[in-house]
Amino acid sequence: MNEIIVGIDLGTTNSEVAVVRDGRVEVIPVSDGVRILPSVVGISDDGELLIGESAKNQYALRPERTVRSVKRRMGEFTRIPMGDKDYSPQEISAMILRRLKKIAEDYLGQAVNKAVITVPAYFSDAQRQATREAGEIAGLEVVRIINEPTAAALAYESGHEGARTALVYDLGGGTFDVSVVNLEGDVVEVLASHGDNHLGGDDFDQKIIELALEHIKQQHGVDARQSATAMARLQRAAEAAKIALSDNPFVTIMEEYLLEHQGVPVHLSLEISRGDYEAMIAPYIAETLDAIHIALSGANLTVSDIDEILLVGGATRTPLVARRLEEELSLQPRSELDPDLCVAMGAAIQAGVIGGTKTSAVLVDVTPYTFGTSAIGEMEGALYPYCFVPLIRKNTPIPVSKSEVFFTSFDGQHKVEVGVYQGEDRDALNNIEIGQFTIEGLRDAPSGNPIVTTFSIDVDGILHVTSREKATGLEYSITINNALTLLSSDKLDEARERVRSLFGEEASASDLGTENRRYRVEAAALMEKAQRLLKKAGTEDSEDLVNGIEAVREVMDEADEVLKSAMDALADLLYYLEV
Repeated sequence: MNEIIVGIDLGTTNSEVAVVRDGRVEVIPVSDGVRILPSVVGISDDGELLIGESAKNQYALRPERTVRSVKRRMGEFTRIPMGDKDYSPQEISAMILRRLKKIAEDYLGQAVNKAVITVPAYFSDAQRQATREAGEIAGLEVVRIINEPTAAALAYESGHEGARTALVYDLGGGTFDVSVVNLEGDVVEVLASHGDNHLGGDDFDQKIIELALEHIKQQHGVDARQSATAMARLQRAAEAAKIALSDNPFVTIMEEYLLEHQGVPVHLSLEISRGDYEAMIAPYIAETLDAIHIALSGANLTVSDIDEILLVGGATRTPLVARRLEEELSLQPRSELDPDLCVAMGAAIQAGVIGGTKTSAVLVDVTPYTFGTSAIGEMEGALYPYCFVPLIRKNTPIPVSKSEVFFTSFDGQHKVEVGVYQGEDRDALNNIEIGQFTIEGLRDAPSGNPIVTTFSIDVDGILHVTSREKATGLEYSITINNALTLLSSDKLDEARERVRSLFGEEASASDLGTENRRYRVEAAALMEKAQRLLKKAGTEDSEDLVNGIEAVREVMDEADEVLKSAMDALADLLYYLEV
């Protein structure tokens, strides 16, 4: 057996560890279903070392005993207080690395002593050396330090062929860099890089914090900056709001009893719109665009030489990022890999190469189509009522949920027609309409009444569309079961019959199973319905449902009569539970 070498993304906000096993890249879970470890370290009141989520939870209550964003201090000759002691940035980072090492060992069932660790391309020699020292303190032999954009490109391009020039746009929690890379075969060559080691999602959080502080000052006449605990709570609330605004047009920050002023508790309730948030962070995004052109100039290339844009880092989930990149470079960025995980995946691929392990393609489920709705907008210089508004773009990883806000167009508008379209054309009518519904009974309000529309695709490719009147909560929805399927089973059968008739053929033996296929499609739908009902059923009913589902599943390959008998039994149970 080859010695295990893991790949580690030691991030400002979050960290991950990955490994190549059986030719596949695995990002190792840090807990049940969670593959991201918050890069936060703390000491509890009773002296226990806290790393990850527990430390992040403590930060809101004991900021003086907790350290976050230590990556921004790497390479500095400084000490960082934590509890009643202080530590070097390398020591704090080593605590995170040591926890990742233990997580990997528990998962793999063997010792892990070697690692490839990633750093921003724009890290100085001092910062790189500090990262290597952190690994050594953690008990790891750091066999390679590689640049984050190189790692990301490895993850995106694993198993692909052909030469391309890519722009890797890496916007993390605390650092930003952009790299121009040449991709050919197994070789990723960085042509030029530029960036800022103090620009990232933390700065976006700070803008929200400043807005909240100003709101508190206006509402209550108090400066919350004087309370370390209040500031820590605002930090966490701002991060949560930033994440929510990636998928929703509005978010409300609610913090009860944030602090006390003159004996009176101060509460915070502040609604932020995505538009206001994007206006606040627009200067930061503009800085990153300037960095792109500097990097291109360093590589002696122009915008037209770029074949693709690869998004890396959690902050790239902010919709403004992809929108501005597309405007600036006339290319839609690729985002089929989780931007939080792709650097760790690439590090694992590099580790596999060093350890002599062959890696095959990185697989990910994405939606192959763009889904959206229509709205009044400008097309060819005139207002047009069917402008296509994409909510979920093709190649987006699933499951996914995206929301956008729309507004009524005239006073007293009591209903809105919501069309659901699949396609890429700016004119919604040139795309495929896959659903439609009406939200009725809206309140009597002036034009501009906000309606929040949400598109969600689950892991089974089922599209759920919901529209909600923001002021009242009035809600209508539609579910489209075959959003990711070009043709339904029935449509496939019809198409097969039409083609066969064109050739004047008789039904072949392989085509005689239409009734058989129909039963199996119906059985799958029946089991899916039963699975949904499980969530609402009591203990005894749940047991009956599970037994009914298993009975159908076990005879899926049996004769039609056997399958139909099991289906009838399950259908009777569903009928009983629904009435």
